[in-house]
Amino acid sequence: MNMITKEGLIGQLREKGLKLTPQRLAIVDALVENRHLHPGARLIYAEAAKRTKTVSLSTVYATLGEFAQQGLIKFLEFDRMDNRYEGNLEEHINLVCRRCGKIIDYHIPTSIEPKDIARELGFVVTDARMEYYGYCRDCLAQPKEVMAGEQTRDQDG
Repeated sequence: MNMITKEGLIGQLREKGLKLTPQRLAIVDALVENRHLHPGARLIYAEAAKRTKTVSLSTVYATLGEFAQQGLIKFLEFDRMDNRYEGNLEEHINLVCRRCGKIIDYHIPTSIEPKDIARELGFVVTDARMEYYGYCRDCLAQPKEVMAGEQTRDQDG
């Protein structure tokens, strides 16, 4: 799996000529330590603020945006929950729990080559994302009445 590491991310920042400020290093640490959670900006900010008091939420948003733009991480935009960031750059399916918001990566056994799509349809792929929505194992263990209420609310929205 092509998951971000602290050393790898810092190396890529250096290669791209981006400064290694205390704020960026705190954000890198927070991203790497929470990579399996697909963290949102507020969680990254809370973790980064533990490392340096000079980081602001706007700095976190700007830094994450820059990292995503540079292709170092992926930005996951959602309509009904906080946007998230992830360091798994391989093709995979994000399994999104409708109840708790947990996102689980599922590796795709065979992938579709963007080069084949470009050759066949003349469509150049710049980014890819696949999501399945449902309920995680932990939420499925909840009482049936709670789940029924969640499904009704889902259909109304």
